Amino acid sequence: MIEIELDGKKVEIAEGSMVMHAAEKAKVYIPHFCYHKKLSIAANCRMCLVDIEKAPKPMPACATPVTQGMVVRTQTDKALKAQKSVMEFLLINHPLDCPICDQGGECQLQDLAVGYGGSSSRYQEEKRVVFHKDVGPLISMEEMSRCIHCTRCVRFGQEIAGVMELGMSHRGEHSEIETFVGHSVDSELSGNMIDICPVGALTSKPFRYQARTWELGRRKSVSPHDSTGANLIVQVKNNQVLRVVPLENDAVNECWIADRDRYSYEALNGADRLTTPMLKQGGQWKEVDWQTALEYVANGLKGVKDQHGANSIGALVSPHSTLEELYLAAGLIRGLGSDNVDHRLRHAEFGKAEGVRWLGLPIAALTQLQRVLVVGSNLRKDHPLFAQRLRQAVRHGAQLNTITSKKLLKDADAWAIRLANAVVTEAGQWAQALANVAAAIAAEKGVTAPVAGQATPEAQAIAKSLLGGERKAVLLGNAAAHAANAASLLALANWIAAQTGASVGYLTEAANTVGAQWVGAQPQGAGLHAGQMLAGGLKAAVLLNVEPADTAAGAAAAAGLNQAEMVVTLSPFKTNLDFSDVLLPIAPFSETSGSFVNAEGRVQSFHAVVKPLGETRPAWKVLRVLGNLLGVSGFDFESSQEVLAAATARAPNLSNATQAAIRLDAPAGEPVSAAIYQLDGLVRRAPSLQLTADAREGVAA
Repeated sequence: MIEIELDGKKVEIAEGSMVMHAAEKAKVYIPHFCYHKKLSIAANCRMCLVDIEKAPKPMPACATPVTQGMVVRTQTDKALKAQKSVMEFLLINHPLDCPICDQGGECQLQDLAVGYGGSSSRYQEEKRVVFHKDVGPLISMEEMSRCIHCTRCVRFGQEIAGVMELGMSHRGEHSEIETFVGHSVDSELSGNMIDICPVGALTSKPFRYQARTWELGRRKSVSPHDSTGANLIVQVKNNQVLRVVPLENDAVNECWIADRDRYSYEALNGADRLTTPMLKQGGQWKEVDWQTALEYVANGLKGVKDQHGANSIGALVSPHSTLEELYLAAGLIRGLGSDNVDHRLRHAEFGKAEGVRWLGLPIAALTQLQRVLVVGSNLRKDHPLFAQRLRQAVRHGAQLNTITSKKLLKDADAWAIRLANAVVTEAGQWAQALANVAAAIAAEKGVTAPVAGQATPEAQAIAKSLLGGERKAVLLGNAAAHAANAASLLALANWIAAQTGASVGYLTEAANTVGAQWVGAQPQGAGLHAGQMLAGGLKAAVLLNVEPADTAAGAAAAAGLNQAEMVVTLSPFKTNLDFSDVLLPIAPFSETSGSFVNAEGRVQSFHAVVKPLGETRPAWKVLRVLGNLLGVSGFDFESSQEVLAAATARAPNLSNATQAAIRLDAPAGEPVSAAIYQLDGLVRRAPSLQLTADAREGVAA
């Protein structure tokens, strides 16, 4: 540690740190534009000039290393004069459009100009004009004349997103930030460029001109999409969600969110919303009141139970539902005497799991890994924020290995991460590829392999990688979890992890995949699994946030469900119209309180940010009332917090253990995994996301 003096205070800071880092530790604010704590240092805005004793001129705090005994002053005339001079140069060409700028109220340049800018300009020449660019449906680059060339967006693309989509062309006053040869910005993390832009050069295209920042209410929430559980700030006006931005949490999502977390809110305000209960009568849909709809459902389920038995009733539940909703849905079905409840909608194998499948380590630890093997994942698109953390690990020397398919890894650059070794083969061959790695490890260590395999050169390279380093993990992706021999893949992963000192875990598909297992939203005994229920195994089906597109069966699921005498759909949207008998409008994540359990087993609760739309009701309330009407015991809850307490009364056994017999053969064909913007009903109904390159590729695939 090195001790310096900063504005008269003694500050201890690690050797190699910059003056800016010491200022952050001492909570001393130094004005800046180009510096960002998560990005490399560029030192090109010069706004952070400070007075350092014995230095002949002001020095940039972001790029000046600390030395023992250094004396730094941030408020001397020398420092302030330098900072005001920089501000004067920045404002020479900056347009005078603050009254109409979408960044107004959130603009760093505007804020700092109050303290460091002059009341008038000495320059009378014309301001430069930069032509606008069209870079896609998410980011607006209509006012690039505002750009101050801090290059935060450029560095974000290179270092965090892994793709240099923006760069600077030309020199001097002709410099421009742009894409090259007319490309669009297609990164799945692109919206973060808007957040880190210190001026109004990059703005949100869907949010553009919707509201001024001071008109918006701000409420905390949690992403309902992938298993990161990204923390959000949802911004609302007139009981309508208008914008979503990240809430910083270094343990989960740092200060980033994926584009689907940011833009899926468009679906909340779409024309597809279901706002009133509906019954199908004589083939025609009619709006009814809640009492009529709930009594119809309760009487229908009683009738099916009396005529066909409790085992003819089942529920398919989405792992994007809240912990409270899943707990009550499972409790409702079991209260009727059935064990037919399942969240594993895209799985092809349904063996009884031991414990709760999870990541196997804290999310923050992904950045610290030195050796990683990822099996059966389109890492960058399935889990953008996990991929970002592994990208940082690789930047610091980690080796990332993968066993996956051509569909999931189209080329060596598809993940925007440098791969140490990659075995690209059909999904049916993943178990054999893992067996080959196990054979190579066994040969290296002089132990017996768990199953016959060949130590191919590719397998030996992966084995050598995993046997080196210290912090290691074997991670199974969505496609591996959905595979027809998923248990075998896990058994091989466990053996490899045990021999190499690695952790083993699932990246897990949805916001509440871990939570669904925790509350038993899958058969605990001889109940029908999702595949059997979707194939027509039920007389009465309850669908919680489930559509055919959410299932492995796809469109064929409609035919299977159509065989049931009664289908009840609980959804925020007008969906499943062809085979449902009742539609119950339930609240999306923005209109209900609830909890999600992310991949690392972290329970994160949130409140509603707006009032339910129309006659929409929180699903936990709907399920509670149905339980009361059906006489199910234990459904006397007054709040979602009471449901949460009941659901979490017993801590889960977070375990990726398995006793499965390893089989290397598997049916041909790719496991069913959703494309990035087909993951759930919200992203599928977000217009801007459906205009992206990723959405077009997902539909084509």
